[in-house]
Amino acid sequence: MEYVQERITTLHDLRGAPALEGVEPRLEETAVVVPMTDREHGGLAAERVLAELEAVEPGAVYVPVRAAPDRIAAFREWLEAFDLPLSVLWCNAPGVERLLSDAGLSNGFGKGRDVWLALGPAAAAGECIVVHDADARSYRGEHVSRLLAPLTMGFHFSKGYYARVEDGRLYGRLFRLFYEPLVRAVTAAHDAPIVDYLGAFRYALAGEFALTAELARRLRPPRAWGLEVATLGDAFDHAGASGTAQVDLGRHEHDHRAVGGETGLEGMSREVAAALLRVLEEHGVDLEYETLPERYLVVGDRLVEQYRTDARFNGLEYDAAAERTQLERYAASIRPPAGDDRLPRWTAAPFRPEDVVRAAQPWIGGRIGRNAGD
Repeated sequence: MEYVQERITTLHDLRGAPALEGVEPRLEETAVVVPMTDREHGGLAAERVLAELEAVEPGAVYVPVRAAPDRIAAFREWLEAFDLPLSVLWCNAPGVERLLSDAGLSNGFGKGRDVWLALGPAAAAGECIVVHDADARSYRGEHVSRLLAPLTMGFHFSKGYYARVEDGRLYGRLFRLFYEPLVRAVTAAHDAPIVDYLGAFRYALAGEFALTAELARRLRPPRAWGLEVATLGDAFDHAGASGTAQVDLGRHEHDHRAVGGETGLEGMSREVAAALLRVLEEHGVDLEYETLPERYLVVGDRLVEQYRTDARFNGLEYDAAAERTQLERYAASIRPPAGDDRLPRWTAAPFRPEDVVRAAQPWIGGRIGRNAGD
């Protein structure tokens, strides 16, 4: 057990049962966003997440779903069987595609776009928003309260962190082997508040975070896997280190991805790199791209040795050669970001949240609020 503070306020689980009494009254003012794709439909992890949320009783639950037309009816039927104030948002519905196309926003899709589509309606439904993935087999409903707690204490943004250890080995590979060594390599050459901020998160790529509705309306997420990093950049601008906290969520067991391929960790690393490097560039950090991949590899190699020692100390399996191979593959992602696929802030969006709900719920026309899924 440790209680070290970071550049941002770090809330530890020191007693196994944090004092969350003041959070319960805020739950009815909270909207939970849980993005899903076909891979979550009927899955045990997603089933657990939704069942746990039933006991939490938040004010609203928005599930932005990306599914084929012949799958959405069954997906929706499964989701709406849970005893939740749940709204299914079909993110690739024809009406949503038309709405985005008419606004000039139809170029690309992914997790970031799905979450963004839900954030507008969620911010209209609640004062606070909790966002989390649906692939954690170890999920507990109290994670919502833990993420929400800092917002009841005057913070504007909170981020979850946790250990990724299962099957006798270390996971969290994209964070451990890409984000962390890359940020450390930049930190070694630059003393800038944004670098300190990005380096303070114990699991910067966690999909679990909470924020005020006001901040949610100011996010500019990219369309795909850069969502988590881009959110940190916007949180830095609008909440700052003093308005940010991170919260111990214990130990998570997630579904895992292969390393190779566009849908694997290697493809994700390109999206994460683009978002991270864009945030740094926009805050005036000269990244010196000619040497950055080499500096990243030097830091990564040192971290591999540290992970190897930690794994050995804990009796875990550890393949240092495989981890170094990942470093080499991820290094190719470190290049100047091309273009900017971020979506607009909801404060400047070309349509209203209710337009999204109407387009994303062709079966009912769409309504915002607690009973939007009824």
